Amino acid sequence: MNQALEEAKKAALLGEVPIGAVLVYEGEIIARAHNLRETTQNATTHAELMVIQEACKKLGSWRLEQTTLYVTLEPCPMCAGAILQSRVPRVVYGARDIKAGCVDSLYHLLNDARFNHDCDVTEGILAEECGQILTDFFRALRERKKAEKKARKMAESSEPQ
Repeated sequence: MNQALEEAKKAALLGEVPIGAVLVYEGEIIARAHNLRETTQNATTHAELMVIQEACKKLGSWRLEQTTLYVTLEPCPMCAGAILQSRVPRVVYGARDIKAGCVDSLYHLLNDARFNHDCDVTEGILAEECGQILTDFFRALRERKKAEKKARKMAESSEPQ
């Protein structure tokens, strides 16, 4: 999970929502990624999807059996679907996502018996650290937007009428 946190920090430095992921196969990290939605302007460039794509290329298979996915935030519905489709057997995540999490918070997609695959899930690993990086990021974002709004108002009020 520490390596996933390092990926999340890379995302934050880029102005991306700080979520990171790594995929482990036979005790080795074979793929790592962080969110890049703002950079790519592509809604599907979540850390989990990118790490799954990289791992599939490395292993030469869409089936990621015998792997473990570590991710700093509970996966959303899109990422949970990709996890199921790629047959990742184990998912370890840090912080819960009460607004979009589909592993434990809103839905239990990775353990729904109606699907032809399910995952062992471990939650809460380094949860405080994983949650804090997100809290800090969104606090700074709100402060920046507030300062920008204030600067715009000041500029508008100083313009000649």
